[in-house]
Amino acid sequence: MAIFQKKRAGEGAPAFDVARLPRHIAIILDGNGRWAKKRGLPRTAGHAVGAETVRKIANYCKDIGVEYLTIYAFSTENWKRPDDEVHTIMDIFERYIIEAIEVMKKDGIRMDFFGELSALSPRLQQLMRDARAESSHHDGCQLNLCINYGGRDEILHAVRRYAELYKNGEAPELTEDYFSSLLYTAAIPDPDLIIRTSGEQRLSNYLPWQGAYSELYFTPVLWPDFTEADMDAAIVEFQRRDRRFGGIK
Repeated sequence: MAIFQKKRAGEGAPAFDVARLPRHIAIILDGNGRWAKKRGLPRTAGHAVGAETVRKIANYCKDIGVEYLTIYAFSTENWKRPDDEVHTIMDIFERYIIEAIEVMKKDGIRMDFFGELSALSPRLQQLMRDARAESSHHDGCQLNLCINYGGRDEILHAVRRYAELYKNGEAPELTEDYFSSLLYTAAIPDPDLIIRTSGEQRLSNYLPWQGAYSELYFTPVLWPDFTEADMDAAIVEFQRRDRRFGGIK
């Protein structure tokens, strides 16, 4: 059996079978603000470090062979945060995407964005279009950033799309597969593993349709502190699970 051992972690590091990696890992990155508060820093500092952690973990997933990584970066509810924090987060997104466009060329990472993107600034929307176009031909790991995303909002969006097709006489029979094709994630498989950092144990309106049979993994590690070794531990736990999808083995 082929085993990947993470060399940087030294002896006793978690080992996993590279032949049974989750194809798609989704992460609720949580704890940026608490990370900053523990250090006497403004919450915005936690978001900046958290963005670097996204970069690090995306590269690691590419290196070990994960095909899709989806990050819950900003929810539809996050607009309720203080204006200065929201503004800083949007600035971080802009800088991150500008830098990512160059990095993706080198690393072969594809990039996509899920959410109600029309509510974002025209500049940020253009950067997202540029990142999609620049990386569409890459064949490495696909990094998806969920920005202004809410699971219930996504389902309502899909229902409205189907209703419009039905009204125009263009709607096929409504099946689970067809409904899935109306979601933001239509072109990719459902997540095999959903990870939430910071110790909270809920999904917070994240991928409710796609995550119906996902394995859930909760860790107390705050997102800025999340390392490759923490990802290894999540994958090891995933590979211990007996996934039956409602059947009997």
